[in-house]
Amino acid sequence: MSWMERMTGDFAGTYRKRLENYQKGFGGLNDAQIVTGHKKTGLFGWGKGKDVYSGILDVYPELIKANGELDTEMLQVILDTRKMSDETRNYLENLIDLKDAMDEAEQALEDLALIKIEGDDFPTIPVGNSDALKVGEWVLAVGNPFNLNSTVTAGIVSAKARSIGGGAANGQAANIQSFIQTDAAINSGNSGGALVNAKGELVGINAMLYSPTGAYSGYGFAIPTSIMTKVIADLKQYGTVQRALLGVVCTDLNMGLAVDEENKVIKEIKEKAKELGIKEGIWVREVTEGGSSAGILKENDVIIAIDGRKIHRFADLQEELAKHRPGDKINVTVLREKKEKTVEITLKNEQGTTKVVKDAGMEILGAAFKPVSSELKKQLNLGYGLEVTGVTNGKMADAGIRKGFIILKANGQPMRTVEDLEKAMKEARKSPEQGLFITGMFPSGKRAMYAVDLTQE
Repeated sequence: MSWMERMTGDFAGTYRKRLENYQKGFGGLNDAQIVTGHKKTGLFGWGKGKDVYSGILDVYPELIKANGELDTEMLQVILDTRKMSDETRNYLENLIDLKDAMDEAEQALEDLALIKIEGDDFPTIPVGNSDALKVGEWVLAVGNPFNLNSTVTAGIVSAKARSIGGGAANGQAANIQSFIQTDAAINSGNSGGALVNAKGELVGINAMLYSPTGAYSGYGFAIPTSIMTKVIADLKQYGTVQRALLGVVCTDLNMGLAVDEENKVIKEIKEKAKELGIKEGIWVREVTEGGSSAGILKENDVIIAIDGRKIHRFADLQEELAKHRPGDKINVTVLREKKEKTVEITLKNEQGTTKVVKDAGMEILGAAFKPVSSELKKQLNLGYGLEVTGVTNGKMADAGIRKGFIILKANGQPMRTVEDLEKAMKEARKSPEQGLFITGMFPSGKRAMYAVDLTQE
């Protein structure tokens, strides 16, 4: 069941709209800005300064971790132990669902994997240029729907750079992708199959269908080869996808073309588009400090092209960025004070650097862990902890951590399971510092603190 289906009461519709707004261009905020209703985005209150929750962190400052992430465990503790109004309780309870939905959306950029198969002389398919596809062009979708092996269906390209909102048939947020839309029948079992043009070239990988019933209803979506080739090359060379960020908080002016005149968001975007003198493009609401665009783009710029390709909507921007790695240079054309201007921007990663991000699992720590036994917890009067059961060469040894040490917290978060440590490490690697600050104790009772450097050359 999706987060939307779990939600009940008056907040449900409001949160759907807020999530849609986030997914259509309000990304790039930290959780403190989400919780308080960041006035630049209007996620809560649309920047009018009347948001009843704007002081929520004054009351509950412990809700936000040191790295800016929402502490959902602490939020639950607050809900369980504090007295508050029904309105505030309802709001805080739904924050967890909103946070989960946004995390899910951010992780849905590419749904691709690279599999190595040993052998020789495998048949291959030529890879075509999905950018050259035209709306109305014939395509074939190949797959195994309902266990009907090697089924081929035909249709046309219905749209390009399609971003689908809220959720797909499987309930997962998927709107921040840039798909090829086709009316070739795609059903459960088609995912991973080829979308082929009339020349027999691969132009997309079938990814999902959009349907109220879960069965084909005329809308199928494929990941374009322009994104696929870059993702596969990254996985092969680096072990992980290299994500390049533009470093702006932005809004799709295309939202203002919607017919819903009563929608406050749409109305304000229409007014802003009129003020900026353009109906399509990406309106820069804020430039992230230290990001790729810092000192280059300005607030109220409208992005209209990247490397000569027109940017009509947010999905166009995402597709262009998905083709690049940190360190790549792109030419961005903006409308600034109603005049076109082209600037060169060097793209950075989410750590704010141009370095390649290498795949790094728990193995770089060079240590083994297990939850503290009940006997040891009783002996040391502990409620939780992770025991270091072995240390070899790696980041833990470099920091001076020895076998037998009990990790109680990493970056301020309680460590109860190995999964907790893995999550903390993953979050830490996304931060500019890329470090784990670990506190704990030895079985002797001696307390200790260590700083673990997670950076890789």
